[in-house]
Amino acid sequence: MKILVVGAGATGGYFGARLAQAGKDVTFLVRPRRAAALRERGLRITGLGAQ
Repeated sequence: MKILVVGAGATGGYFGARLAQAGKDVTFLVRPRRAAALRERGLRITGLGAQ
């Protein structure tokens, strides 16, 4: 199954990243400026429950 996450803010980023960590096929639909930031810095989960 392919999963599309619309946005990679706090909620979309968290759930999309966790799904990707679980081996799911995840695609993020983001605006150009956010896409550039993700390419440069990646997507990291921090805080409670982060691994």
